[in-house]
Amino acid sequence: MLYATTNILEGYVINEYLGVIAGQAIMGANVFRDISAGFRDIVGGRSGTYEDKLRQAKELAMEDLTAKAQELGANAVIGIDLDYETIRGTMLMVSVSGTAVVVQK
Repeated sequence: MLYATTNILEGYVINEYLGVIAGQAIMGANVFRDISAGFRDIVGGRSGTYEDKLRQAKELAMEDLTAKAQELGANAVIGIDLDYETIRGTMLMVSVSGTAVVVQK
């Protein structure tokens, strides 16, 4: 599967547009990790806990997007956009959207 944040893939021809697709991941964070991460943020260090959660959520959302693209018969997704949100201050949501396409070299 090829991915691009742009609307074209250099060196490829888009043969078919299959539609807009989206993938999501919602993850809760552990209360004790939140407290220690918040403390590190106050002290000025980086919050490895939240960085790991963001990375995991992005990977899960991309896996969801990929599965939907494959169901449509796509071999690429273009125009990818990632959005990060918090829900009720305790959950992290990552959504990714793009256009599923069939490309050839």
